[in-house]
Amino acid sequence: MPNILKRRDFLGMMSGALAGTAMLGSESNALSGEPMPADITIAGAKSTSDELDFVSALSAAEAIRRKRVSSVELTQHTFDRIERYNPQLNAFVYQLREDALVRAQKADQALTQGENSGPFHGVPIHVKECFGVAGHPCTWGFESLRDSKAAQNSEAVERLLRAGAILISATNVPVNLSDWQTYNPIYGTTNNPWDVKRTPGGSSGGSAAALAAGLGYLSIGSDIGGSIRIPAHFCGVYGHKPTLDLVSTQGMSPGGNYGTPGFSTLLAVAGPMARTPSDLLAAMKVLGGPVAWDKKAWIWGMPAPRATTLKDFRIGYVIDDPIAPPTPEVKARLEYVIRTLEGAGAKLKSGWPAEFNPAALLDTYRFHLYAFLFSISPPEEQHLQRVKFASSQDPDARGALSSFADWQQQNFRRLAFRAQWQSHFEQVDVFLSPVGFSAAFPHDHTEPQEQRTIATSAGPRRYLDLFNWIAPATLTGCPATVAPIGRTDRGLPVGIQIMGPYWEDATPITFAELLSREIGGFTVPPGFEGAS
Repeated sequence: MPNILKRRDFLGMMSGALAGTAMLGSESNALSGEPMPADITIAGAKSTSDELDFVSALSAAEAIRRKRVSSVELTQHTFDRIERYNPQLNAFVYQLREDALVRAQKADQALTQGENSGPFHGVPIHVKECFGVAGHPCTWGFESLRDSKAAQNSEAVERLLRAGAILISATNVPVNLSDWQTYNPIYGTTNNPWDVKRTPGGSSGGSAAALAAGLGYLSIGSDIGGSIRIPAHFCGVYGHKPTLDLVSTQGMSPGGNYGTPGFSTLLAVAGPMARTPSDLLAAMKVLGGPVAWDKKAWIWGMPAPRATTLKDFRIGYVIDDPIAPPTPEVKARLEYVIRTLEGAGAKLKSGWPAEFNPAALLDTYRFHLYAFLFSISPPEEQHLQRVKFASSQDPDARGALSSFADWQQQNFRRLAFRAQWQSHFEQVDVFLSPVGFSAAFPHDHTEPQEQRTIATSAGPRRYLDLFNWIAPATLTGCPATVAPIGRTDRGLPVGIQIMGPYWEDATPITFAELLSREIGGFTVPPGFEGAS
């Protein structure tokens, strides 16, 4: 059953609803990324900046444009909140105070001259530490890269800056971005704002924790093993794993090396995280499309969503499966969503695609995953992994030590799974599933990861079973949006995964917005609401 709506929930829902009006409201604003006014008042707020702590990035930009608040004021206010709340979260690894305030001042001056850089003009944002920011660390949590400095901005960072965003900081990551927790020997451990004794997820855990706490308005994460989706689920925010290769990952590499043209892993993507679906959509319009040397050959335009009302969506779903059965608390929230959709008149179809084998897909996915993770590790790390895998019976060693012939056979399987899912998306528009089998769990830094378990009300579960629900969208390259759908009896957020057709990223994002109108969206964690 749904939780009783509390005051802080109402404020969060109003924030999402106002932002959502921009997304699906009048014809002039529908899916345009143009924000509507934000008139949310938070009890105890001392200034306009206080009132804007948890609104959407688009609404913050609108407030700046209408001069309700200046970019300098909002940026300084965000730094003040970081100073107050980050010590209990440890979400940020470095801050760009001087540079950000200079950029904010220029953004304010530009508006006085009638110039607007884009949808995020003057809005404070952050990025995951794995994205190169010129002159700043890009360690990926590797101790050996502690002193690394990116030579230039990554492509994603550049696009956000051109869209007017004010980059204020970078957020924490696990080593090699390879965990559903966020800790490393350089920066330490990031905590979940809903319960600091629990993980915010990983590897984009710093970004998710910061957004949930109202520390910034938008973030960019990366995802290969659920690294956007799991943190969004654990922290109660929105996250979008884009279609493979839609958003450039150039400059997203250990040490911040800008890399060679067309860097692609067949799995890894970069994508936005936010407190509203409308921000995800606006960010995708900024981030998506070819890099400079590809623009002569192709131009990308985001396809319109397949439907704009819930009753017009054809919805496939699986909310329970032996591959990783959700805990009773998580399943209850998922069942509530299905009942809500039925009540809204949506067209629902239960079950996996015809002849789909989840276990076989998972096997192929993990082969590719471990091959990639091995390939991007620093040389000294690769040596340690070779020694480890040489005497290991772990089936994941196949990917790390595979020949090209082995890899090619697995790649044929990957493409076959993509074709299977694309065929299924001729029958449904979106596919709903759990993000993970449990809500956020207590910190556990024991090694090796594969021997960890997660305590649940249904008994201990294998740590690596968190792969199981995120694998289909990753292996097939399809987009997937995570939306918050409520909380467990312990007050921990639960999300739902909305998988969409290849290249059609607006479809799952739009569905997330429509769903939020029925059940609510982001809510503020206790202790982070109110004046700073």
